[in-house]
Amino acid sequence: KMIELLSPAGTPDKLRMAIRYGADAVYCAGQAFGLRASSSNFTNDELEEAVAFVHERGKKIYVTCNIIPHNEDLVGLEEYLQFLDRIHVDGVIVADLGIFHLAKRVAPGLELHISTQANTTNYLTTQFWKEQGASRVVVAREVSIADIKAMKEKADIEIEAFVHGAMCISYSGRCLLSNYFTTTRDANRGQCAQACRWKYSLVEENRPGEYYPIEEDAHGTYIFNSKDLC
Repeated sequence: KMIELLSPAGTPDKLRMAIRYGADAVYCAGQAFGLRASSSNFTNDELEEAVAFVHERGKKIYVTCNIIPHNEDLVGLEEYLQFLDRIHVDGVIVADLGIFHLAKRVAPGLELHISTQANTTNYLTTQFWKEQGASRVVVAREVSIADIKAMKEKADIEIEAFVHGAMCISYSGRCLLSNYFTTTRDANRGQCAQACRWKYSLVEENRPGEYYPIEEDAHGTYIFNSKDLC
């Protein structure tokens, strides 16, 4: 069985390029409920056109509904899930249990994929999601190849894994630093400031003004070492 190569698509143009250059599938977001709020994303009309474009070429399209929502973020969600079901997207990527539960109830035709935001790191959690009705789990970026193999063998569910992307400072996409540094940009609600890609120096408490650079060479980093980058 061939591995599915899945590419992000922040705009309709990027979606078309990804499909034309060989992606087996794309994932994108609408105007709300996704974590890529800094991208242009897709209007409902553009989503419908994108589904037709992708399906005409025998490929697949998944839509993210992967925010960690507060109560006010839920307005319009039910209608949006029903719309995605109606236009026959191939799957919806979710992280929140409430959104997962709502999608199963109001849009039963939707295939549900568990986002990396859900931090799935072991086969017991993978088995749980399969029993709940998920068809795919996007594993946390902290897991090893051996971890993924065990999940697949013990849960027998589709497994998706990132091979390139941001190296989140918290845990597989859940970041508090973006909000802390900017006071307004909540990464878990779609406004990530990409704090994991900023440059940092280390200051020891009793040595104010002495800045130790956090750098990386061919062997990795040496202070606040990131396993991902090594």
